[in-house]
Amino acid sequence: MYLPRHILTRLYPHRRHFSHSAAAILHPPEPEPLTYLDGFPRPDPKHDETILAVPRADSGKNISGKERRAGRLPSIVFEQEDGQHGGNKRLISVRTDQIRKLVSHLGSSFFLSRLFRLEVRAQFDSDDVVESVRVLPRKIHLKAGTDAPLNVTFIRAPSHALLKVDVPLVFRGEDVSPGLKKGASLNTIKRTVKYLCPADIIPPYIDVDLSELDVGQKLVMGDLKVHPALKLLQSNDEAVCKIMGQRVSEIQKKSK
Repeated sequence: MYLPRHILTRLYPHRRHFSHSAAAILHPPEPEPLTYLDGFPRPDPKHDETILAVPRADSGKNISGKERRAGRLPSIVFEQEDGQHGGNKRLISVRTDQIRKLVSHLGSSFFLSRLFRLEVRAQFDSDDVVESVRVLPRKIHLKAGTDAPLNVTFIRAPSHALLKVDVPLVFRGEDVSPGLKKGASLNTIKRTVKYLCPADIIPPYIDVDLSELDVGQKLVMGDLKVHPALKLLQSNDEAVCKIMGQRVSEIQKKSK
């Protein structure tokens, strides 16, 4: 039965009627997904890999030692909460040889700035998938002296997540840097820089351009060129690198 608005208003005096513009404010459209921009580093597809895992019932020193002797790394996967720490913890074990290969090929800092697909199965050779989720490696502990992996922590990385990432720096342009061509040296102060990153556009690394640096000049974190959606979590004025002049003693040695 149709009732005119003036009758509805008398029946429901507190009922509010919204215009299309007000409805749009109350129910805003989904934001456009973020994508990597041209000119900025993006993950190399040749390193795409699914990390296989199995559930682990218990934790502790003895359990971890038993897992390592069996060729498995004790691991944990968390739910993303504040960008770094999380809840909804799942104990898992991953294959030691797979993690060792990835860390060896990428380097530990680059391994920790790359997204992977994590597939938790009932057994490694089973088709029964318990969980399949995109993750970011959060921490990896390596044995001193051998760099053998001891354990690794993952954090879930859905598209809406904002994650704190220590992004590695790659220095380029040494061959044309005016200061370095004069015989000065590069003082590398930072190897990584921490950003709050939307999960879909985590940079695998950041290029640092040295091509115009002369003796005595430096680059600070605010000079780094990154996707505008990334938020720097350190001081803009913190130094990344500096071109250092030769010491007087070194110049005297060369002149003799």
